[in-house]
Amino acid sequence: MVRIRLRRQGLKRQPTYRIVVTDQRKARNGSYLENIGYYNPRTRPATEVIAEDRALYWLSVGAQPSDAVRRLLDHTGTWERFQRLRAGESLADLVEEAQSKQTELPSPKTNYPAPGDGESKIKAREAARLASEETAGEDS
Repeated sequence: MVRIRLRRQGLKRQPTYRIVVTDQRKARNGSYLENIGYYNPRTRPATEVIAEDRALYWLSVGAQPSDAVRRLLDHTGTWERFQRLRAGESLADLVEEAQSKQTELPSPKTNYPAPGDGESKIKAREAARLASEETAGEDS
């Protein structure tokens, strides 16, 4: 069965995910048929980008989303548009609607700073907190 699921990317403890279409028997990070988007939970708010036309195509030909991807599809509105596609609306109209509702992407900076060489995670977070307090103090 063809599944739409997350494929983990990134460094240790700094995950980002690609939303891919693959055979369910393949390994999590194994080969895939198509990359249709990405998800970065480390930004605030989380970055969720899905190629609407390709997601609707794969759903229409029978691909099943994983639980995590289903939640992402709900959050971005793709699942609701897929239900409307099944009810008979045209794919072109739905894709155009999705492009018009596309929101601006958040800053690529993450909530969790990466530690420097020889630095622990705790020190990296403390340094980031102090830096943000200094910039907040300068703005006042």
